[in-house]
Amino acid sequence: MAMVGLFWIAGSDVYVGAKPSGLAPGVRLTSEGVEALGDRQSGLHLWEDVHALTLTDVPVKTLKRQAGAVGNLALGTVMDLALSAGVGLAGEDPPLMTVCVESTDGDHELAVYVAAAVGYSQTEVDLSHALLSRLTEGAATMATTLAAMSEWGRTWEGGSPRRAEREQLLREWAG
Repeated sequence: MAMVGLFWIAGSDVYVGAKPSGLAPGVRLTSEGVEALGDRQSGLHLWEDVHALTLTDVPVKTLKRQAGAVGNLALGTVMDLALSAGVGLAGEDPPLMTVCVESTDGDHELAVYVAAAVGYSQTEVDLSHALLSRLTEGAATMATTLAAMSEWGRTWEGGSPRRAEREQLLREWAG
């Protein structure tokens, strides 16, 4: 499993934001369409009906956000040690982003969790938006783009690649 830009790639599955588990909200991009997952959102928006895909509420990485994440981690650790009950800030849900699907049957807003603890770099956000736009350009473009992302996911071993490699992958996939 690896994070590349605003995408989480697990084997051949491509998600926008974090890969959901259980009833958590999420969005999977499949060869058929945009699949809404989780409690209170479900369904499949077929690619032939999707006109645009955008993301809102995307946290951009800043020095202040990074410092806050380190502070929260430190505070959570201290609280865990002091209380020895394992209760701390680590159990909080990550922030949500919104995937906006413009389709023939209307506009849909789907929630996904943020996968990056301190936000995403502005470059990765911009490249991810370009990639989402590319997916709506037509069936052939969508199929080859998703196939390339899935193939990379099947062959990649290890965690998320470094920033420069993530940006290069996004550039390749966005064409």
